[in-house]
Amino acid sequence: MVTNRLAWCGLSLVFGLAPLPAKALEACDEPGFAHLLHPQRDAAPLAARAYWLNRGLIQWPGAAEKMAVGARVKLYYSAQAALQIGPNQALGGADASLLLEPSRAELPADLAQRFKFIAPGPRWQVAEADLPRLPQLHRAQVWLVLEDEAGLVQAHTRLQAPGALDDLYAAAERVETLGVSVARQTSFTLWAPTAQKVSLCRYPSGSSKALALDALKWDAQTGVWQTKLTGDLSGQYYNFLVDVFVPGLGVVRNRVTDPYSLSLTTDSKRSYVADLQRAALKPPGWDAVPRVARPSRVKTATDMVIYELHVRDFSISDATVPAAKRGKYSAFTQSSSAGMRHLQALAKAGLTDVHLLPVFDIASIPEAGCLKPKIPQAALDSPLQQAAVMAVAAEDCFNWGYDPFHYSAPEGSYSSDAAKAERRIIEFREMVQALHKADLRVGMDVVYNHTAAAGQHEKSVLDRIVPGYYQRLNALGEVERSTCCDNTATEHRMMAKLMIDSVALWAREYKIDSFRFDLMAHQPRAVMEALQERVNQAAGRPVQLIGEGWNFGEVAHGARFVQASQLSLNGSGIATFSDRGRDAARGGSAGDSGQAVLQNQGWLNGLVYAPNASAPQRPPADLMQAADLIRVGLAGSLRDYELLTWQGKKDKLADIAYGDQPAGYVAQPGEVVNYVDNHDNQTLFDINVLKLPRETSSAERARVQVLGLALTAFSQGVAYFHAGVDILRSKSLDKNSYDSGDWFNRLDWSYRDNGFGAGLPPKLDNGEQYPLLAPLLADASIKPSPADIAWTRDAFRDLLKIRASSSLFRLPTAEAIQQRLKFLNTGPSQNPRVVAASLDGRGWPGAGFEQVLYFINVDPSAQHIDLPSEVAKQFALHPVHLDAAAADRRIAAEARFDAGTGRFTLPGRSAVVFVRQ
Repeated sequence: MVTNRLAWCGLSLVFGLAPLPAKALEACDEPGFAHLLHPQRDAAPLAARAYWLNRGLIQWPGAAEKMAVGARVKLYYSAQAALQIGPNQALGGADASLLLEPSRAELPADLAQRFKFIAPGPRWQVAEADLPRLPQLHRAQVWLVLEDEAGLVQAHTRLQAPGALDDLYAAAERVETLGVSVARQTSFTLWAPTAQKVSLCRYPSGSSKALALDALKWDAQTGVWQTKLTGDLSGQYYNFLVDVFVPGLGVVRNRVTDPYSLSLTTDSKRSYVADLQRAALKPPGWDAVPRVARPSRVKTATDMVIYELHVRDFSISDATVPAAKRGKYSAFTQSSSAGMRHLQALAKAGLTDVHLLPVFDIASIPEAGCLKPKIPQAALDSPLQQAAVMAVAAEDCFNWGYDPFHYSAPEGSYSSDAAKAERRIIEFREMVQALHKADLRVGMDVVYNHTAAAGQHEKSVLDRIVPGYYQRLNALGEVERSTCCDNTATEHRMMAKLMIDSVALWAREYKIDSFRFDLMAHQPRAVMEALQERVNQAAGRPVQLIGEGWNFGEVAHGARFVQASQLSLNGSGIATFSDRGRDAARGGSAGDSGQAVLQNQGWLNGLVYAPNASAPQRPPADLMQAADLIRVGLAGSLRDYELLTWQGKKDKLADIAYGDQPAGYVAQPGEVVNYVDNHDNQTLFDINVLKLPRETSSAERARVQVLGLALTAFSQGVAYFHAGVDILRSKSLDKNSYDSGDWFNRLDWSYRDNGFGAGLPPKLDNGEQYPLLAPLLADASIKPSPADIAWTRDAFRDLLKIRASSSLFRLPTAEAIQQRLKFLNTGPSQNPRVVAASLDGRGWPGAGFEQVLYFINVDPSAQHIDLPSEVAKQFALHPVHLDAAAADRRIAAEARFDAGTGRFTLPGRSAVVFVRQ
């Protein structure tokens, strides 16, 4: 077979240019994934500078300067990609053309809003009589051509078609079921409005040759192709053959999986016919458990206490799990394993949710035959370990998984047998069932902002079915990649539908309780609100949505739509991660590099009060400013909450600066996620290694770790913790471990090793830092002992117990927080090493106490805080502190309150809670 190497949207690909097989059925089994039916006659690259605004209106930015007197604009199209411009500038090869009429009418408000990001340019309208020809036109190669009076080409461009497709096929949004559905008949339905032909390849198994090739029928109202076959075909596998024009190539026959796949065979080569309601796909008891028996501690979003966990990390190193189940969904069913006992203990202490890093079908993990690196025994600061890991990184068994292949199918590498598509469905459900049995809700990390590939790449699905529709494009028609990968366009009707349908399926069919959206601000707020309504309906209960609201890329500052971003989600009930308290605690920002990583200390690890050897001298005001940002986080980042600041002013949190943004930005506490550590960037332990003074003992490092956890535990809003943060998890200073293998991502539930000193982290993302990292990794005194790890584990559980003991730590409304939370030790005379707050429990359901006072002292030494407002009150330490099993025994022994003076004495580096009954 002859091969042709092409570039498409920056991706290299190889696909077959072999002639079509003599028998049509053989196309289902050809080794290539695409056939070129009609090569594009004019192969010169051509940008897509013009936009369809709706079914009949076109805008061409920059075209006005090319217009001459007597010029005219036409649409030319060719079903066999034969358009070309001859040497005399005459256009040939067209099946037909449409003469366009200039449009000088004011753009309707909805179109002006949707297309506000495109540059100015003249507009043209398709004549009313020609509108019925447009569906056929969109199934062909189309050029927008500017001609002179003699008909010679002066300029031409491709067009970006989503505006037209969304208008022409608006009815497709109401199609109830896309993909496969099974009843008395088995239906296969695919939205492919630009395809010229669609066929269905069916296979009896995931590896056998095709047994049938069935034609699909096109519906002109929806752009949907469908066939209904007699009988229940559950257990068969299928692919689509889609004949479609691909810009730059011609008319291509793509063999492609179903974007609505429910499951697939190994490495996602074929989609699987399944009815998810069939008993054979459900573990015993799946339907028998009534809804009321689900974990029920979360009544509102602020009740959520989340543990972010990777399926493979959870068990791959756990010797108490049978070898065949390690790194798999089924590891969660081993209730007596070390990992499950750890989760059970956290649930008992107050953890409510486990959030799983991506578990949808992932493009970057081999589902069979993945390689395992051979890690050499080498020094704590050696580069040899990372070299071994990275030598097989593209073929090993590990990846975070932010490379979506099929959004609505479980990942196969986590199942016991990826070749048996039913196993991943059943075992995923068994995992959810096991976590629910442990009284833990299950959340999913979902990634709808990009695909793993676009264009004609083998792992591109959406763009090989409707080229140019599902991805977000720039002004030249190239795929935007601000997310890291090929961005999707959820502002387009059918990409939004795909996302909403997918999330609803996970909630309904897999009993997922909440969702975390990767780079959520790349999606419109309106779509996320529609998703929230739909998923609640599908689940029959409230399903919490949280996500990353970072404002960047081509959509930043509302350039294309009102984003689901930090500053744009007020009042939506959808939560975003807050970087305010995170950065104030850790120091610097996630983007720091070089010496700045060491120099930019935070409130938690020594800013001003304990400078490290690299830190410049900082004024005391810097510490007070950081302490105020810590208070912002503790108050749930509420816009309208008022705080007496270090400058002596009583400001709303929205009026306190966080760089060029307001520090307070949410309307309600359920709209903020508080955290100091997650899978991104350095772990909390590692960032403190970089920023604490080198001489800090391992026991003191454990105390600093717990103070960071206390910030999250005591903050109003959703509490979010990274798995292993409670056992001092280290990734050997790796700042981006997405592809760093099991070696750098491992968790040790035996509590013997936290992962520090596993060698220098992978060079690709960390190499420039090696001179700074190596001396730290080589310092064996930094590595915690098993006793340090166990102490941190138990101290974290104490914090969870304290948060669970009183509803005052998770107030559901801004009004309640404003009335009941009061910060003490504030203003210009504050001691900025200590944050102190009072929570008023009088008359509040579940408060448990009349008043709660909490203190976080980051100074290595004991601190005294005088609070005249508390004189003569009867405070006692929280019962958790007084329990004989309490981890930090210093608190019971050394923390004091003098009712006569209102003085509180706090041990060094401690989080202390006093209560009044």
